Amino acid sequence: MISKGAESVKKQYSIRLRRVVETLDLQVVHKASNYETLDVVNYNVARPSLQLVGFYNYFDNERILLWGKAETAFLRALNPVMQTEVVYTLFAKGIPALICANGMFPDELMQRAAKKYDVTLCYTPQDTSELMADLLTTLRTALAPRQTMHGVMVQVHGEGLLIAGESGIGKSEVALELIKRGHRLVADDAVEVRRMSRTRIEGRAPKMIRYLMELRGLGLIDVRRIYGVGSVLPTAQIDLVVHFVPWQQSAEYDRIGLKDEETEILGVKVPKVTIPVAPARNLAIILEVAAMNNRQKKLGHNTAQEFLQHHDKAIDDGSDDFNDDDFEW
Repeated sequence: MISKGAESVKKQYSIRLRRVVETLDLQVVHKASNYETLDVVNYNVARPSLQLVGFYNYFDNERILLWGKAETAFLRALNPVMQTEVVYTLFAKGIPALICANGMFPDELMQRAAKKYDVTLCYTPQDTSELMADLLTTLRTALAPRQTMHGVMVQVHGEGLLIAGESGIGKSEVALELIKRGHRLVADDAVEVRRMSRTRIEGRAPKMIRYLMELRGLGLIDVRRIYGVGSVLPTAQIDLVVHFVPWQQSAEYDRIGLKDEETEILGVKVPKVTIPVAPARNLAIILEVAAMNNRQKKLGHNTAQEFLQHHDKAIDDGSDDFNDDDFEW
């Protein structure tokens, strides 16, 4: 159904170096000629270590480099000739930028090297480890593999639900009822999905239609203006995929929930439930229960499995009937 993300994973995304600097509130000591146009395409960050002793095998010059107290202490232990050689060789590799952190303001030698090889040089008093964490978060969010999917995303009881199904089946109407119940809209009609890690994917709305909802007969409505800022969410993790299908009298549907369904999005497996849509079914309540039940499963409580265990135990004990003593939930 929704597992066509192989091509999206291969596509390379980028973020302008200027945006990275502005997001992290860095001080630009030297601005390279390509500062406004340079695209950062690698979400990994490095600190020069072996490079300081001349080992550049496997060195990736697409990574932003961080410079902290350890690197400064090592450089100061060298004689002036070696200092110049180490710094100039590093900047000559054509790195996107070098950021000096932890109060280590770039000295004259580093500034000369940045100007000579036209590399952006920045500074921040922030702790080096904290800066690396913030930088990784910024780059991974901007460069994450992604795809746009047709559906509606809401957050219900803290669980991110991606509602999928054919057009006109009632996804937006259910989302609107959930919003009235105090839950939050993330995206309607188009959901931009990003893989943030090996096990985590997030959904958000494309900027053009953020917080807007389409209702047949009414057109577009602005959910944030009508229901307030507490009714919307810019992004959320996808915890459960809910697939709406039209009710068919002859079809067989899971009535106990012993079989756990999954779907794969951008290489990440996500729990999935299939909900048949029919008149008189209160889908909003069903999705609230689905969200709470999914949370219970993550905490290790599976009602269907527990029921099956009690059932098997009753059979093994030779019980002809179920009574209150047989079940201690």
